[in-house]
This record gives sequence, structure tokens and C-alpha cells, in this order.
Amino acid sequence: MIPTLEAVSLDVDGAIATVRLHRPDKLNAMNLAMWHDLRAAFRHIDQTPAIRVAILEGEGKAFTAGIDLQMMLGVGAQVRDACDGRTRENLRRVILDLQDTLSSLERCRKPVLAAVHGACVGGGIDLICCADMRYCSADAWFTIKEIDIGMVADVGTLQRLPRLVGEGITRELAYTARKFDAAEAREMRLVNRVFDTPEALRAGVRAMAEQIAARSPLAVRGVKEMISYARDHSVADGLNYVATWNAAMLLSADLQTAMTAAMSETAPVFRD
Repeated sequence: MIPTLEAVSLDVDGAIATVRLHRPDKLNAMNLAMWHDLRAAFRHIDQTPAIRVAILEGEGKAFTAGIDLQMMLGVGAQVRDACDGRTRENLRRVILDLQDTLSSLERCRKPVLAAVHGACVGGGIDLICCADMRYCSADAWFTIKEIDIGMVADVGTLQRLPRLVGEGITRELAYTARKFDAAEAREMRLVNRVFDTPEALRAGVRAMAEQIAARSPLAVRGVKEMISYARDHSVADGLNYVATWNAAMLLSADLQTAMTAAMSETAPVFRD
């Protein structure tokens, strides 16, 4: 059963789930409900065998304007304690929980494809850095905004973005908060492809999701696991892990289905 969500919508069409940031009147600013809803949505996607791929997009004029400033202003009251040490411990726990929300995209065993149109600000970059692949329309623009409100980005951009685009460009963007457009995002390899319009973006990302959904679900989940593991470990560790994975998972029904289909020149049909 699809969970009840307030600030995010979740639709399932065949093997593809679409998660939409659902506060278009606020440019999809990320309030507390949205953070909680994102984690619930991707937990559901992970736990539902019939869902093989997820698309993440925003409703309205923008992908997201970033973290909701009203939420930021309310954090002080949320964490306040008569003891300074406990106040700061409470704040640390809030930050760790927000980090965990975004990490739920990485924990989700199904590939997540981010489709960005319009603004992608601050927390939006934290969010898309957790996706498996990122695509955007030509009207998209991006900024690591936190430095402009006197804070260090703390929920993933500074940890994940350097591995996607390199340390030098990450430092430049984080130190200056300058905007960069779709063409530059493609040049730095933050996004895989730029589409002319938001409509073309949605169609193109959907087509990519359908290609992935037609592949062996077990193998796709393994590929995600291996690439994520390799990012944070040595080559030797990664090789050892993939050997262990395939020792456990290689001799599967999916392998037999794929080989039979190849020999008969038919399209394979895999179980969820």
C-alpha cells in the first residue's frame, strides 16, 4: 500500500514509480513534511518488488527552491534545552536525521533518476547528488546556496558532489554560491543529458527508466550496490565484494532467463 504523503506525491505506473516534490505554490521548498515523505516514499519503493525504477521530479515551475526557511527558523525551538550541551546534541540529531532522509535514495535498491527543471537550489543539490543519474531541461539552473545564509551545507553536497564533478569545481560553487546553468551542469558531468524542454525531459527520463526496468531486477540491484560500494572503498575491496556478490547471486533464474532469450532471439521477461 502506498504510504500517505503530504508534501510529496508517489505514483506507480507499471514497474516505474514517480516521486514528485509536491509544493508547487512554494516552489517545492523542502519543509519538514517533505523530508519525512521522501524517506517514506523511497522506503516503499525499496520494499515493493514490482517497482524496478524510480523517477524523482518536481511539480510546477521549479524542481525545488531548497530547504524551507520557515523550517530553518523553527529549528531553534525544536532543539532548545536548558543545558547547552543537550541543545547542541539535539541539533546534531536533527542534522543526522535530515542526512538520513537523503541517504534513503542511496539505500533504495532500485535506481533513482532525477529529472530537474527550473531552479535546483541548496538542498535540491543535496537531494539530486543521492540519485543514480541526473538529467535536466535547458531551463534548469543550480546553486549551492548555503554560504549565502552563513552556513556550511551539511546534508550531503560537500561529501557527494566532489565525487561527481571534482573537488575544484565543488569548492568554487560552494564558496561563491554562484548560479550555473544546464549547459555547465552537463559540462561538469553533474547531469548526463540536457533536454530542450521540461516535457522532453519527462519523456526522455521515462524512456530511460523503461529501458532499465526491462533488465534483470536482481542484476540491476547488484550493479547499484557495486557502484555505490566502489565509490567509498578501494579497487581491491570492490573486486573482493563483487566476487562475493556474484558467488551468491550469479546463478539465478534471471541469468537462465537472459541466456535462453538471447539464444532464441526473444525479449526476456524477468520476475520481480
